[in-house]
Amino acid sequence: MSTPTSPSSAAPAPAPRAPMLSTADALATLLAAAKSLAGTETISTFDALNRVLAADVVSPLDVPPMNTSAMDGYAVRVADLAQGSRHLPVSQRIPAGHAPQPLVAGTAARIFTGATVPPGADAVVMQEQTEAAEGAVTFLHTPKVGEWITAQGADIRKDTVILPAGTRLTPAALGLAASVGCAALTVVRRVKVAVFFTGDELTMPGEPLKPGAIYNSNRFTLTGLLRNLGCEVTDYGIVPDQLELTRATLREAAAAHDLILTSGGVSVGEEDHVRPAVEAEGRINLWQIAMKPGKPLAFGAVRRAQGATDAQGGEAFFIGLPGNPVSSFVTFLLFVRPFLLRLAGATHVSPRALSLRADFTQTKSDRRNEFLRARVNPAGGLDLFSNQSSAVLTSTVWGDGLIDNPPNHAISAGETVSFIPFTELLY
Repeated sequence: MSTPTSPSSAAPAPAPRAPMLSTADALATLLAAAKSLAGTETISTFDALNRVLAADVVSPLDVPPMNTSAMDGYAVRVADLAQGSRHLPVSQRIPAGHAPQPLVAGTAARIFTGATVPPGADAVVMQEQTEAAEGAVTFLHTPKVGEWITAQGADIRKDTVILPAGTRLTPAALGLAASVGCAALTVVRRVKVAVFFTGDELTMPGEPLKPGAIYNSNRFTLTGLLRNLGCEVTDYGIVPDQLELTRATLREAAAAHDLILTSGGVSVGEEDHVRPAVEAEGRINLWQIAMKPGKPLAFGAVRRAQGATDAQGGEAFFIGLPGNPVSSFVTFLLFVRPFLLRLAGATHVSPRALSLRADFTQTKSDRRNEFLRARVNPAGGLDLFSNQSSAVLTSTVWGDGLIDNPPNHAISAGETVSFIPFTELLY
């Protein structure tokens, strides 16, 4: 039987752990630290997909730059038809891209969609409401002034901002810029991200799988996600589970990158060296989030060597993701993606959630904010993947997105839940 220890000789009680941050507070912490990078470049509009505008795009012209026909038909003066004449000679033919002559009173002009309406014409009658024969046309409809004419500047007025700074350039945005003649755009420079992975158990595909080893799926997932976001990625590969090697990699990565992203080694095990390495080379501001999957997420910074210069100052940001593949994937989507977009200068970084019906029942709740892999079924409701383990990467391919389930909440079939589609999170 053990002998009771006297109060004077008792070991000091361990310091209480800080409470886990909520997902909302954790995200707010990251976004408060992320400032748009200094440094811009002017690139071809063709090459600007998913880049972020560093300056407003102001239209130098009206769009359309002239009155155009919205239909194939005939341009007329409404007054000519209002006077009772239903049969007019055709005085000219106007294809798109050709300059018309002024419309002679008492005549009609054959005109095609997108073509310039001739001076003097104030309406277009679609060809289905006419009968044409031998250089003349009979009208079966009396138009109103402005009918089937797209007015000059109906889409865009000259000198208006059509794309504000901070806009992430979608294919539609590139088309809008091109519609006002922009051949080049000024964008924020790419975010430079260094990434490495820890764990002596990690093996690359193509290599023999030794006993106790696993293939490094996170390397492929995270570098793919970073490239989807347009980052300039340096992959340092797998770093052995050694404190000094981890510290050396952090120092090298900090020298030339805006963010260092790691996977694994941020928990509390004896072989988890990333967190102590970052604390030795910089600081950790945040660790452990009240979420499932993905509790051990670290955020901080790594000092740069003396004399290094960068728009972010003397340090590189650091985010350490969990090693479990689903945890790593989910925490990247929810925290790293908006952080990177904010660094890149994007104004809007939050994904849009949908309110959808749960077509399943989950009686067991968790004290943490859960992010459940689910997909939309043909009836418009949500089905839940059968295994929500943080090691089951299959769920991320099977699913269409994540159910954002509040803490301590069981889900009943038929209730409305908040669903974030992967289409809102991957790009």
